[in-house]
Amino acid sequence: MIIYITTMDIQAEKIQLAKMLLDTQNPKIIESIKNIFKREKTVDFWAELSLEQRNEIEKASIEIENGEITEYDSFMQKHR
Repeated sequence: MIIYITTMDIQAEKIQLAKMLLDTQNPKIIESIKNIFKREKTVDFWAELSLEQRNEIEKASIEIENGEITEYDSFMQKHR
C-alpha cells in the first residue's frame, strides 16, 4: 500500500511521531526507530543515481576493463 502525504501533512505527521516518541517508555520501540534511520542512511548509492549516471559508470567500467584508459598526468597535460 502506497500512502501519499502532502507537505503540510508530513509536518503534522512528524510532530505526531515526535510526541509519540517522547511519550514512550518502551526501549524496543526506540531501538526500532533508530534502526529504521540507520537503514535509511546506508541506502546503496547506486539506487540514488539516475539511469544516465548508471549507464555512464557502467560504460566507464567496460572501458577500464578493455584497457581504454589515459594516465592522469597525460590527461592533465593536454588540458592545462
